[in-house]
Amino acid sequence: MTPSDFDPLAAELARLDDAAALLGLDPGIHAILSHAERVLEVSVPLRRDGGTTEVHVGWRIHHNTARGPAKGGIRFLPGLVREEVQALAMAMTWKCALLEIPFGGGKGGVDCDPTTLSLAELERLTRRYTWQILPMLGPDRDVPAPDVNTDARVMAWMMDTVAVIRGGAAQDVVTGKPLEIGGVLGHQGATADGVTVAVREACERIGIPLAGTRVAIQGFGKVGGPLAYLLSSLGMRVVAVGDIAGATMNPAGLDIPALSGHVERTGSVADFPLGDPIPGDNLFAVECDVFIPAALHSAIGPDEARALTAGLVVEAANGPTTTEGDAVLNERGIMVVPDILANAGGVTASYFEWVQAREGYPWDQETAATRLRERMQHAVGTVFERAEHLKVSGRRAAYALAVERVADTISVRGSFP
Repeated sequence: MTPSDFDPLAAELARLDDAAALLGLDPGIHAILSHAERVLEVSVPLRRDGGTTEVHVGWRIHHNTARGPAKGGIRFLPGLVREEVQALAMAMTWKCALLEIPFGGGKGGVDCDPTTLSLAELERLTRRYTWQILPMLGPDRDVPAPDVNTDARVMAWMMDTVAVIRGGAAQDVVTGKPLEIGGVLGHQGATADGVTVAVREACERIGIPLAGTRVAIQGFGKVGGPLAYLLSSLGMRVVAVGDIAGATMNPAGLDIPALSGHVERTGSVADFPLGDPIPGDNLFAVECDVFIPAALHSAIGPDEARALTAGLVVEAANGPTTTEGDAVLNERGIMVVPDILANAGGVTASYFEWVQAREGYPWDQETAATRLRERMQHAVGTVFERAEHLKVSGRRAAYALAVERVADTISVRGSFP
């Protein structure tokens, strides 16, 4: 199965169905959770610098807001489709529930290639998209954040657009903002920090010592790059790293600062002079103890799952494992820390930023880092306690726990009218 064949929404619905069966979930609540609350599809006209106009399609989707306002990133990605956005919104519902954050699940994005846009074009696209989805936005309704191909600058444009149109301050309408306009210290590396906690907790649980443990990472971007530094600082050996252009390996451990400098100069880990080049597909077969997919979805299908040598997979990316790939991992007894748990550091830091904006008082970095670590440790421990109790995989336990929490909230609130 290729990534283009994978249906992320069908995979999310199948995992919901499985959790519902494990829990004996009320059929009515199951039906509610099988559908998105709101799906907004918009056209986004873009005036190019040369004077021509083209139209892109965008979405903002709320899966469920029983536990609080929708929370989820904005991605600018060529080939983006509604089903992918809806699946990601659903996953955000479970992620927020696992971390016991008072948010629901949302997601958005535009089908476009931002690498072909000038800075002025990117700003016009962002502001027009923000205008189109404005009815969905608000600190008690929907709070976007950065995602694939978006960053703090894009969030600043979104915030400013909302502020200008509504005529007031809007620091609490988005998260992942620059520090100058209310961002929280540590947000940029929070996803990698959370994955690091998940790696440490999982290794301790299965008795793998951190020092000298071999790690392979797929992806060296906003998450994979900082993650490689963090794991190396723990004494782990990052023996292989891959990206869209290729992969590099060194059984003794890659020099991560040198690799980062190479990527800054060339844009890829390929042809790194201090490592041995390998085809990107061979990354899955590299001898290692821990494998971390930190790229895009559906990277681990059944073939990749069979090729893995690692005994532990920690999912830093969203939806990196297909349903069929997950079945192979289970058959082989490979422990998985699922994406809705492992990469929840980002949304946790976004929650802190939202709280900071509501309080009107900035958090210091130590407070944010300590609370992030505590929440991640508690969530990982709770999920694997549930896995032991139910005698199921970490993924099935995570979904069961998250669905149970959302279902309990729906049950307590009741249905209107």
